[in-house]
Amino acid sequence: MAKKEATSGKKPLWVLIVLSVITFGLYPLLRKSEKKKSPLREWTDAILFAVIAATIIRTFFIEAFTIPTPSMEKSLLVGDFLFVSKVSYGARVPMTPISFPFAHHTMPFTESTKAYSELIKLPYYRLPGLGEVKHGDCVVFNYPMEDFRPTDKKENYIKRCVGLPGDTLQVKQAQLFINSNAAENPINSQLAYIVKTNDGYFNPDVLRKMNINECYAISNQGDFMMFLTNENAEIIKTFSNVTSVVPDIKKEHEGNVDIFPNIAASDWNVDNFGPLYIPKAGTVVQLNMGNIPLWKRLIVMYENNTCEVKDSTIFINGKATTSYTFKKDYYFMMGDNRHNSADSRFWGFVPMDHIVGKAVFIWLSLDANETNIFKKIRFSRMFTFVQGYNISNSYFIYFMILMGGIYGFNYYRKKKGAKPAKK
Repeated sequence: MAKKEATSGKKPLWVLIVLSVITFGLYPLLRKSEKKKSPLREWTDAILFAVIAATIIRTFFIEAFTIPTPSMEKSLLVGDFLFVSKVSYGARVPMTPISFPFAHHTMPFTESTKAYSELIKLPYYRLPGLGEVKHGDCVVFNYPMEDFRPTDKKENYIKRCVGLPGDTLQVKQAQLFINSNAAENPINSQLAYIVKTNDGYFNPDVLRKMNINECYAISNQGDFMMFLTNENAEIIKTFSNVTSVVPDIKKEHEGNVDIFPNIAASDWNVDNFGPLYIPKAGTVVQLNMGNIPLWKRLIVMYENNTCEVKDSTIFINGKATTSYTFKKDYYFMMGDNRHNSADSRFWGFVPMDHIVGKAVFIWLSLDANETNIFKKIRFSRMFTFVQGYNISNSYFIYFMILMGGIYGFNYYRKKKGAKPAKK
């Protein structure tokens, strides 16, 4: 008689390990158990599955963010809830993989308790993406100046990419130039304007309807500072009590030490900046005492070298040199609210390893300044796509129609399939 083969149904340990690896740890939760699970076990497995699945999605595919500050007004508004694509530029493999689920750098409901451990640190690696960063993209990135945190745990910022690796950037009288050509201005970009009136009054309801949220009295003579789009500036000029509306643009050579490269010798300011070369990987730059303030932070903090200056001689990693070859690509970011944005004009370049993803979709928008609960939701911005310098029309009504159709079809199918009661 032939011997019966054992059929216990149990898979070898190595098979379980391989399946767990290729399913990102989901296989133990997906496979059927031979034993009936208790309600507690079922809930535990369901929660664990949800946490793992959501972590994989937000790490490698798409993540939700919100706009907390007005630096991108009026393109992206305070209260916009965004989906940011990780696959657009390629998902970045976590460099600090041990962290509390769904937390960024601090634990929920705390201000300083770390939500991550630096016990394990991985080198920077980015998966292949659908494309590269382009001029005009709304990019989420890690704020480069937070040297006290690992790269992937630095604060998340969102700005518009205006300068790519290899570009030469300059701002003249608030107009951006890339490679000596005037750059396209976002349709809804804002500048600060000095608005003079003869009575010192603006109807707050009128300003709210115009979506003007930043209006400040700056004198007792009826002078205001307003952050306005070109369109709103033209409308304000027509008000009967307004005597002048002038953009608050700084003069050339009116230096500001708060502006990159943050030295007293610089005469750059927020409206007159550069020209500045944006480093590209493999590019060689000549180093001297005049330009070392521009490049020193990149060489030391982002490319992990030592850089010292002794007796007017520059030493990199202990060797005297007059040139440096960059290892990384860098980008220049600016907010659309040009006079109310802390961006690359203040702190310099964004390295490629700090790039998180591309803003692609607004799924909800709430107006914090609106007290009427029925007007608080900006329905016109819900289910809109971020398309370069523009925001698409809302697809929310189409989504609601689709959901209504699906619900109606399921209701009809269940009702039609219900068996009649026996008499």
